[in-house]
Amino acid sequence: MSPLSAHNSDAEPAGLDDWSLTSWHSRLALQQPEYPSAAALEAVMRQLGRLPPLVTSGEIEALRSQLAEAARGDRFLLQGGDCAEQFAECDAEVIAGKLKILLQMSLVLVHGAKKRVIRVGRFAGQYAKPRSEQVEARNGVELPVYRGDLINGVAFEPAARTPDPERLLRGYERAALTLNFIRALIDGGFADLHHPEYWDLEWVHHSPLAAEYQRLAESIGDSLRFMETLSGERVGQTTRVDFFTSHEGLHLLYEQAQTRQVPQREGWYNLSTHLPWIGMRTSQIGGAHVEYFRGIANPIAVKVGPGTTPEGLLELAAVLDPGNEPGRLTLIHRFGARAIARGLPPLLQAVEQAGRRVLWVCDPMHGNTERTAEGFKTRKFEHILGELEQAFDLHQRAGTCLGGVHVELTGENVTECMGGARNLSEGDLGRAYRSFVDPRLNYEQALELAMLIAHRMRH
Repeated sequence: MSPLSAHNSDAEPAGLDDWSLTSWHSRLALQQPEYPSAAALEAVMRQLGRLPPLVTSGEIEALRSQLAEAARGDRFLLQGGDCAEQFAECDAEVIAGKLKILLQMSLVLVHGAKKRVIRVGRFAGQYAKPRSEQVEARNGVELPVYRGDLINGVAFEPAARTPDPERLLRGYERAALTLNFIRALIDGGFADLHHPEYWDLEWVHHSPLAAEYQRLAESIGDSLRFMETLSGERVGQTTRVDFFTSHEGLHLLYEQAQTRQVPQREGWYNLSTHLPWIGMRTSQIGGAHVEYFRGIANPIAVKVGPGTTPEGLLELAAVLDPGNEPGRLTLIHRFGARAIARGLPPLLQAVEQAGRRVLWVCDPMHGNTERTAEGFKTRKFEHILGELEQAFDLHQRAGTCLGGVHVELTGENVTECMGGARNLSEGDLGRAYRSFVDPRLNYEQALELAMLIAHRMRH
């Protein structure tokens, strides 16, 4: 018996007569860990299936509505956070730092682009990562590759690298703690637009970008106070903001355990996150991930890139969004600065001609990864910016709308990506390189990117 198959109803949602919560079990499921004990995994799945949901269907539907507005060009999606969250970084300062940089970036984009921004964090669930290899070898020793804290440990030793189902419970718990803290911060006025200066991070005060940001923050504060003086009352919606979560829906049993039917709504909702996405390694039409995703009611996203054909993309869209519903499907393109001019236009043309109502988002990170002679995985800021600049141009020429950006970043003072205002070099990488998977923009680089995007959108 497959885990959870006896613990969830297989009732068929309306319009999905051939789908059930466990129908993906009959498909090829890539990038799934192999656990040494099926009984231990089954026990954990039972526990996960009884735990409270992390998000609500009402929040999910609110996000869907906002994503539909972004697809029309009325909003802009800012999606960002860690490449892969670590359990050890479920820490108040780390979480607040990520929230601060996303708030600051969104403030810059609102001011520059004159559009409302949808804030979606790559956090509270981004604990699993797809990998290119099954094993890792060091000095003649071969062990399973590190797949993220949800599955195994980063230490190169047999006990750590053996997939452990108990980690699924730890991942759920840390996602809940992260969400709880973020909601408490926002409800407590952390995102108050009257005081955006409180979002500053101490270590970056010496940066020229900090001075520009400070001027921007002061101008917004002055504008709010002027409006309130005229109206005689406090401007609504300025003391708190909407914040949503996202993660790659990679570990299918974990996703299934938190997928439920809710009162007064049709269909099945993945209540572990607001916006799950499918990565390029698991987006096969006949695969288990597409089978699972086509049946959930959440808005969903799919990564597309150099291996995506126009015909394949239209077939995938038809499977995942048969009703062509506004806000349902987000396409996140990731080509790399050298390949986007060749690869993106055919996809834009095909989707536009088919009348598909999708939200296009640019991920300028993953296609620009490279390795240095020292063995560091890194990305050059100039390539990240170059892909974004080209994306705006290509969408404009195609008559489509680039409605968002998807970036890997942190609020910490790391040195993982080269370039930016401080012009980090290859020699700087070893100073504060902390990622165990992919390199992230640090606070200063992320804020600079937001300012450059805002300048582009304004002009």
